[in-house]
Amino acid sequence: MAPTVHHYFIFETAGGFCGIAWSDHGITRFQLPTKSAGATERILLRRLPDAEPGTPTPDVLEAVAAAKRYFEGEETDFSGVRLDLAGQDTFFGEVYAAARRVRWGQTTTYGALAKELGAGPEAARDVGQAMAKNPVPLIIPCHRVLAAGGKIGGFSAPGGASAKTHMLELEGVHVGAPEPAQHSFGF
Repeated sequence: MAPTVHHYFIFETAGGFCGIAWSDHGITRFQLPTKSAGATERILLRRLPDAEPGTPTPDVLEAVAAAKRYFEGEETDFSGVRLDLAGQDTFFGEVYAAARRVRWGQTTTYGALAKELGAGPEAARDVGQAMAKNPVPLIIPCHRVLAAGGKIGGFSAPGGASAKTHMLELEGVHVGAPEPAQHSFGF
């Protein structure tokens, strides 16, 4: 059996430089924005060291165009993007499928995804691990999955939690401390 060949493409969005990698079966990696094309390429190649630069297929070009629209703040749906998640843990695959159903401007929690999959609350940590290892963030919208109580939680992409907050704000979702019920008189 021949090894899978991966190609990649680096492109600029309103949020910075993104990277996308694919095989003959679909998109295998997506790199969220960094400040430079070189940084994006280095991060992508750390995960796919044998990948080669390539000319995007029509499906990949469609995903690139969607990512550009997303970072311009346009409502974007990635649910039709064909992915190649070969080799993923079965449970992680189920988590990714559930996360893909969380639409623009909506959020869920690690615990709610665990419950949706028929697992107990202790599986929330496993859902968090799946989100941290998500090979195609944005396409599998891990930024829409929050910690208990609607807290931002972690985010392993460049920029960490502030990048997650920014992505949610692009979608009109504001996560933060609730407004106090009583305001100070200021004296």
